[in-house]
Amino acid sequence: MPAITKADLLDRVAGEAGVTKADAERVLDSFFGTVVSAAKSGEEVGWPGFGKFSVSKRAARTGRNPQTGETIKIAASTGLKFSASSTLKSEMNKPAKKAAARKK
Repeated sequence: MPAITKADLLDRVAGEAGVTKADAERVLDSFFGTVVSAAKSGEEVGWPGFGKFSVSKRAARTGRNPQTGETIKIAASTGLKFSASSTLKSEMNKPAKKAAARKK
């Protein structure tokens, strides 16, 4: 399944919201900037019915180079994790309308 590009996303958001692509881009840039800023501060960002973004810390560990088998040290790192809400999970797991219509 092909990925939605930034341009595709901006087209869809602008169309749904009835705003220009430039306005949609400013809003989305602001949203993502706010999520990153909050995560750097250790805060979670949640949207009821959608999910939440939170910080995920990974401890340093030992790994292996898959080509040589050599042991390597992997540094500790911090990432951003998204957890879908139960509402979103339910929506994602509903049968497609076409499939449901065929069953009738």
